[in-house]
Amino acid sequence: MSNNAREGVTSSVDNALRLLELIGERKALRVSDAATELGVAPSTAHRLLNALRRRGFVLQEKPNGAYRPGPVLGEIGLAAIGRIDIRQVARPFLEQVRDSTQETTSLSLLEGRNVRFIDCVESPRSVRVGDRTGVVLPAHCTAAGKAILAAMPEAELSRRFADRELTTRTEFSVSDWQALRAELAEIRRAGFAMNVEEGERGISAVAAVLRDRAQTPLASVAVVVPAHRLAVRTDARKLAEDLLPVRDRLQELLHAQVGS
Repeated sequence: MSNNAREGVTSSVDNALRLLELIGERKALRVSDAATELGVAPSTAHRLLNALRRRGFVLQEKPNGAYRPGPVLGEIGLAAIGRIDIRQVARPFLEQVRDSTQETTSLSLLEGRNVRFIDCVESPRSVRVGDRTGVVLPAHCTAAGKAILAAMPEAELSRRFADRELTTRTEFSVSDWQALRAELAEIRRAGFAMNVEEGERGISAVAAVLRDRAQTPLASVAVVVPAHRLAVRTDARKLAEDLLPVRDRLQELLHAQVGS
């Protein structure tokens, strides 16, 4: 490779990395702004942003719209959190929620269209939901998964569910794409997700999303209960009142540790 060619590759890499920095700082970046910041032609900025989009580093929710942080950046953020062991950091917070609600509390990650429970503290009650660690369920059938899905950009949600097919686990599982979208919109308004026997008969839950500094969804925390103790939305709100403040403190700590 000639020196000129090497310099061209280095310049392109530098510009691409600078674009990622700008998107991380601003949360949205238009082609014209990218071109100005880099000092390049709009066509060059557009080419670089499209290359990042194809790799999943950025998303563009509509043609000619702004570019936003993509799922790969979220995975990089999750990897950073993984290095500090999210389970170790989250465990005292799960215990706080368990103690205040007297219910089983869990920590979950999204894997494709599924959610995996990676840690759990059990309720002290004789009738309780047992340890969920290692359980994998369709994300749209669980409060833990729906909390994460609701926090995703629309373009990423559509990419993951391109075929619009929803697996059902029980007769209460949501099976219609438009119904799921409506529920995710309600979750965004309420600030928490709930599930009433959608993933497994006899088990219900309330969950809230954990986000990184760029507001990308990374994980979720949930209170998991026997279904008879979460019969109406009022019961869910009571659990959410205990869950949300603790989630906020955990999120602040994760941000501080990843940034340090």
